[in-house]
Order: sequence, then C-alpha cells, then structure tokens
Amino acid sequence: MNSDLILGRFDKATIIAFSCSILLIIIGALAKPDFLSVNYIVQQLQTASFLGIIATGTMLVILMGHIDLSVPWTLAMGAMMATGAQGLLGRFIGPDLALDLAIPFGIFCGMMVGLVNGIGVAYLRAPSMIFTLGVNAVAQGLMIYHTGGFTPQDKASTLMHELAIGRLIPGVPNPLLIWIAVGICAVFMLTRTTLGRRIYAIGNKEKAVYLSGVNAKRVVLIVFVIAGGCSAAGGILLAGWSNRSFQAMGDPYLLPSIAAVVLGGASVMGGKGRYLGTVAGVILITLLQSILSVLQPQQVLADLGWKIPADSVRQIAFGVVIVLMLLLYGREKAIR
Repeated sequence: MNSDLILGRFDKATIIAFSCSILLIIIGALAKPDFLSVNYIVQQLQTASFLGIIATGTMLVILMGHIDLSVPWTLAMGAMMATGAQGLLGRFIGPDLALDLAIPFGIFCGMMVGLVNGIGVAYLRAPSMIFTLGVNAVAQGLMIYHTGGFTPQDKASTLMHELAIGRLIPGVPNPLLIWIAVGICAVFMLTRTTLGRRIYAIGNKEKAVYLSGVNAKRVVLIVFVIAGGCSAAGGILLAGWSNRSFQAMGDPYLLPSIAAVVLGGASVMGGKGRYLGTVAGVILITLLQSILSVLQPQQVLADLGWKIPADSVRQIAFGVVIVLMLLLYGREKAIR
C-alpha cells in the first residue's frame, strides 16, 4: 500500500472537513469573541484528543469493512476497571502495585472485549454490527454487576489525573501528546507494515485475501483487539479528566467516533481511508459540538415551540452526518 494513500496529497473529503472546521471557527468567533483565543483553541484540541484516540480504533475496524458498536461500554469498562484496580487487584498483589498497574489493567480489559469481538466476527463469522452490539450489552451488564447497580465511587489515580490534565510540554496538553503518539503508531502501521496492507486488502476484498493464503481471520482479530485497547485508553483519560469513572460515560462517543471517521473520507464499505482524514473529522466533530454549545440551537427551536434537549440536537446532527456520508461513500464504492 503506497503511503501516498495515507499521508500524501489531501483528498476531497479531507479538504472539505478542514474547510468546514475553518468555517465553524469563523462562526464561533462571530458568536463568541473568545472562540479564537489560544486558551480556547488548546482546550478544544485537548477535548478532541479523547475522541481522536477512540476514533483511531474505530477507523481501523471500518477500514476492514466492519463496525464496532461496543465502544460505549468498552470505554466505560476500561475506565471503571482502571479506577477500581486498587480494590480489584489489591487483595492479590497489594494496593501499591495494583495502583501502579491500574492503567495497563484498564487497557487490558478493553483489549479483552476486543478479543471477544474479534473471535465472534473473524472465527464465528457473525455480522460485526450485531455481534459487537451484543458484546456491548454484555459489558454493560458486567459493569452494572460490578457496581451493584449504583454509580461507582472509584476515583482516578494521580497518574490518570495528571495524564488527562497535565502538560509535560508547556502549553501542550498531555492528551494531545498521547493522541499524536497513537496517531504516529497508526500511520506507521498502515503505511509501513504488512498488517496495514492486509487491513486495506481485507476491506477491498476479504475473500481474495483469504484465497491468497493470508490468515485474514487473525488480522481481523488483531484489529478488534487494538480497537478495544483504544476505546479503553480513551475511557481512562476521560476518567482522569473528570477524576472518576461512571456508568454510561462512553455513550456520547459512539456516534461521534463513527462520524469523525466517515467525515474524514473513510468508506464504511472498507478499503478506503487515511488517518489524516480521521484527524480532520475529529477536529470538525469537536468544533461542531462546541458550536452547538455556543449557539444553543435547542433554545431557538424552543422559541419556535419545539422543545428538544441539547443532547438530542447533537445526536441528530451526528446521525444526519453519518447517513449523508454513508450515502456518498457507499454509493461511490458500489459504482466502482
């Protein structure tokens, strides 16, 4: 796979996504002068980093022509297991060591969810949409059992809190540095490794990959494991940001993560997409959320007699984006 397909010249979708981001910035600046301040832009990049890490895993799955609907509770499980690691593991390895292993333990739990997804999709040949939705429900049930049906009181560790709000480099939030590192790894994998080439090949024609002698099932399994780890990592950072984990903390990230990927030009049919496009999509989604908060369209609708909650307005906006991009890119794939 030529690296130009990933990082070369800007494709149409990436240009559109970045152009829309600039337009949103202009609209935001007109509505709120502080929108262009350095502090506000840095804050938006910090917020985008959480979504960007999660969307990295989502993109890898979509490139294969699959979809992962277990993101919400994989994210929540990673966060809740990390914040509760001292109690869960402390009795076996001691509280101090358990605290040191909290973050790896949370990511490991997310990867185990991805492993289950990969086995179901790759080896049991279950439709990814249905199977991952079922796994999401199972993860939700396990977490409700873990907390006894109540909101957990587990607090984020000092390291988790520092990773989410600290600044190792002055002026640059730590989550942004982590997203950059994750992005570099993803780009390297997609452009310089056999695994990356096989991911694109499976998205284009999985049967042909299998007939060529490549173990396509193992590739699908690995990608779902990586996606689970990305979701859990995003959840751990979010727990550090809010200084605690809580049930349903991943629900707001399912549609935005998918929307960011398809906005960046990745085909939901698989085989097409660049990480730069996903970055553009994440920034656009983050700015869209910010603009909706600034302009408060739900208040305008309320004045017209339509009382719609702000969360509903956001979900409608993301849903419309996904449907439109699905029609656009799905149709292009079918025509080719």
